[in-house]
Amino acid sequence: MPPRSVAPSSRIPPHSDGMRIGLLGGSFNPPHQAHRDISLLALKRLELDRVWWLVTPGNPLKDVSGLQDLAVRAAAAQAMANDPRIVVSCLESFIGTRYTVDTIDYLRRRCSKVHFVWIMGADNLGQFHRWQGWRRIAAQVPFAVIDRPPQSLRALAAPAARALASSRIATPDAARLADRKPPAWVFLTGMKSPLASTGLRNPDGSWKK
Repeated sequence: MPPRSVAPSSRIPPHSDGMRIGLLGGSFNPPHQAHRDISLLALKRLELDRVWWLVTPGNPLKDVSGLQDLAVRAAAAQAMANDPRIVVSCLESFIGTRYTVDTIDYLRRRCSKVHFVWIMGADNLGQFHRWQGWRRIAAQVPFAVIDRPPQSLRALAAPAARALASSRIATPDAARLADRKPPAWVFLTGMKSPLASTGLRNPDGSWKK
């Protein structure tokens, strides 16, 4: 039986060989219902055992001046997740990584028999080509892109999506994505929430009630 969810941790969450685990990284500033909806959709459509929310100390591509304390964001993420299959972790603060590619390197070395899938919204696919080592990320783990209207058409026309077009698999094959040798990715529709963390923050960086 796979391990159940634990409180937010700075170390690698419990896992076992052969597990299929989705990785959803972000600042979670604040966490919101769309984070949970994305995770539940991925758990179902990709047939995952767990989704790990990797609460980052700070996104290198974003202004971090209004970023809430890591412990505050992690606790709020744990409350929002509210599902034993969604595990909140502050791993990146413990291992000292700033970039997704380095976090994935770390996890693949230490959890070599776990089948990881990176999860992102369509808005992130639109800027994926700006991520440090994005081609290496695509070569290391399969990834799933969750439709985030109205970003769909723009995201699928973005440089990374075009560059990796031949590696995109058909939606009916999504359940086997975790078993695919990368590069491989899928675009999943059906998640219609327009929520984004930016719209849930006040100008001073505090969270709206």
